[in-house]
Amino acid sequence: MTSDYDVAMGQDQECQYLCSHRTDRQAIKRATELIEEGYVAEWIVDNLPGATSFVTVDRKHKYYAAGFKIGYRDFSPLTGKQKYYINNHITLVLRYRQAPGRAGRNGGKVIVGFEVYTKSIEAAHRDSTGCPQDLHSEMDGMEMYIAPNTTTLARKYPSSSYLPEQDDTDDGSTLTIPYSYSVYFREDDSIEWSKRWDLYFNNQEDSNVIHWLAIINSLVICSLLTVIVAMVINRTYKQVHGKDGSGDDGKLLLKRRKPGNGAKSPRFREKAPTGLLEQKGEAGREDDWSSDEEFVEDITGWKLLHGDIFRPPPYAAYFAPLIGSGMQLVFMATGLLVLSCLGILNPSFRGGFVSVGVGLFVFAGIISGYFSSRLYKTFGGMNWRRNTLLTALLFPGLLFTTMFILNLFVWAQASSTALPFGTLVGLIALMLLIQLPLVYIGSWYGFHQSHPYEHPTKTHSVARPIPEQAWYTQSIYAALIAGFVPFAVVFIELLFVFRSLWQDKSGYYYVFGFLSIVSLVGILTVVEVAIVATYIMLCQENHNWWWQSVFIGGGSSFWIFLYCIVFYYTKLNIHGFISGLLFFSYSFLACTVYGLLTGTVGFLTAYAFVRRIYGAIKAD
Repeated sequence: MTSDYDVAMGQDQECQYLCSHRTDRQAIKRATELIEEGYVAEWIVDNLPGATSFVTVDRKHKYYAAGFKIGYRDFSPLTGKQKYYINNHITLVLRYRQAPGRAGRNGGKVIVGFEVYTKSIEAAHRDSTGCPQDLHSEMDGMEMYIAPNTTTLARKYPSSSYLPEQDDTDDGSTLTIPYSYSVYFREDDSIEWSKRWDLYFNNQEDSNVIHWLAIINSLVICSLLTVIVAMVINRTYKQVHGKDGSGDDGKLLLKRRKPGNGAKSPRFREKAPTGLLEQKGEAGREDDWSSDEEFVEDITGWKLLHGDIFRPPPYAAYFAPLIGSGMQLVFMATGLLVLSCLGILNPSFRGGFVSVGVGLFVFAGIISGYFSSRLYKTFGGMNWRRNTLLTALLFPGLLFTTMFILNLFVWAQASSTALPFGTLVGLIALMLLIQLPLVYIGSWYGFHQSHPYEHPTKTHSVARPIPEQAWYTQSIYAALIAGFVPFAVVFIELLFVFRSLWQDKSGYYYVFGFLSIVSLVGILTVVEVAIVATYIMLCQENHNWWWQSVFIGGGSSFWIFLYCIVFYYTKLNIHGFISGLLFFSYSFLACTVYGLLTGTVGFLTAYAFVRRIYGAIKAD
């Protein structure tokens, strides 16, 4: 949106009258509410947000906070009541220097700083142009107040001896507010063009220690999990290759020995010796025991599932498309973090994160189609075109539909943050004209040119019954318990993200190096949690691990959404049903995207782990 402020490079303006605005009682009430809640306005010049300048307590460092307050409140020295004043005069200070390179040699200038100073000036004592007569002297502020109309109030409260000082009754009274501004250009060679955003971030340097503590916390938790994973892998290796009855070639075998006087109780499905019939065959049985060494199959624990472990999951037709969309999200998130760490994506690139993120997601459709169709082929699916449509439209379509419905609420509020109709049409065109063909290409290659994933064991025709499970291995509890560990890794850094988005005056999150480290440790934690949880589930003889691995990997999204709720009620000051609905809806969408991303990582980890441990054995 282009403003009516007239700013020309290098031309100072001591005072310029802008306009006068007539305001009624309802508008004054709304303005006082905005001032009370600390609302700020943000202007942009040369892609730099207008900033309020601050100095640290020791006066050694200067930093910026994006935006400026629209007004302030004060107390009357006589009555002690609150008064609200609007900042109706703005002073713009634009700092510039010689442009780098050839443009600078040709006399070009670039803006390296944009500071905004506010002042409230009463409507009286102005010259013929509308500017204050003495701009630099102390003057009364422009109070947001209209004296009550006693006649109207007396008619409204005929039986009351007390008339309120404030009343929202629209009696036609208005307040005229004059607006003016000043512009000053100042040359400043101390700020490099490439570092002109640094002042917006200097106020966050003190939080670096907490960022490092967050990383240490993440590494400690990840290290403990690494030890547990090492124990699981070591135990599994010993069960396969150790001296617990396995053969040299990895067969699941048990050496049967001649029973002594303390023979064990009969095994499952073996009847205890009773009566003369059993005694009659005792001599023959001793001959069997006295043979050299006879190996027979004896599989226990997770080894019992060798004939069911790779049985296709229920609702496999939806499982493969969701994993494909998850791979799409993994590619997008990785690309965004890499580009941010390289400095290509930064706050100066306005809208860059959303635009590049959408672009990466769309062009990752070929990856999504490949993994989805190959997994679908592994499950024995034949209708690969249907799988292609589900992959391209299921998750992206649900995401777009939800955002479109929420955008209707934003439109209803006449908010400037609402997505224009043309943008929505463009998103649909991207999804149907670019992403869908890319998913089709990837699906065709994955189904026709690639082999299905090979499994080391054959699947039995009849599914093995699953015994009663412990409460902590059931889907909901396992996902919540396992998901809390990755959440504990990322929640400190997550607090900084929330503060930057919702609380900080700068409104910019820029420590992508810390975020990348914590994200990497968080993903590693998801990997380790998936291994441990899958192993525990297999030891419980539960072969339904496909969906469970996704839930375990994405379990931390529940705790993050719960954290959003706590942050909303304890840190934010958001009023109105629509505002709350938008906050929780978009938070839920973000947690859903995060859950699918980490759930895909959990599945890939569990799939690799299961294939590895069952590939190391040979069940005869």
